[in-house]
Parts: sequence; structure tokens; C-alpha cells
Amino acid sequence: MADKLGIFVSTEENWDHLLGIARAAVAKGKELIIFFTHRGTLLCKRPDFEELAKAVEGRGKMSLCLVSWNAHNLGEDHTVPGIPEKDFATQARHGELIEEMDRYLVL
Repeated sequence: MADKLGIFVSTEENWDHLLGIARAAVAKGKELIIFFTHRGTLLCKRPDFEELAKAVEGRGKMSLCLVSWNAHNLGEDHTVPGIPEKDFATQARHGELIEEMDRYLVL
């Protein structure tokens, strides 16, 4: 089984790093688990967010904090490439995901 790399994204300042790490991890056969919270949820509105979704597709999962999404007024439409409606969750989901990870990064 592939190692699982968790990435906790709480800021919108590291898009290039996030995308590069995700691509490198996938190239090395890692499974990705990415959780967006606080200002990191703003990344989900980037026009190029689909690049990350394509990198993760079939190689992991992404979810986000619905409370942060709402706090930043990102809208009622929960259409985000690579993040199904069921993965708009709470910090409790983040806590569950931590248990699954072999390595963990914070951006």
C-alpha cells in the first residue's frame, strides 16, 4: 500500500507549493489527503484549481471546512473540482483524516 501524505491547507499563500508537492507525491506513488480550512478555502475558487483536482483524482481525496467556506462568504454553490458536496465537512473530518496519514504537511 502507498504511503499516505496529508496536507493541511490553512492559507491561500502557497498555491504553487501545494500544486508542486501534490504532483511530486503522486509521481512517487503516494496517496494524497488534502484538507482546506480557514483562508485555504479561498484556493478552491481559483480558476486553475482544477489542476490540483486532476493531480489528486484517483490518487487520494480532498475535503474542506464548511464553516470556513461560509465564513469567507464563498457562496451557496458548493461546486469545487475534486471535492464532492459530501466532503464539505467540519474540523471533525480533519481529525478523522489525521488518523489515516503516514506523513503530514501544513501549508
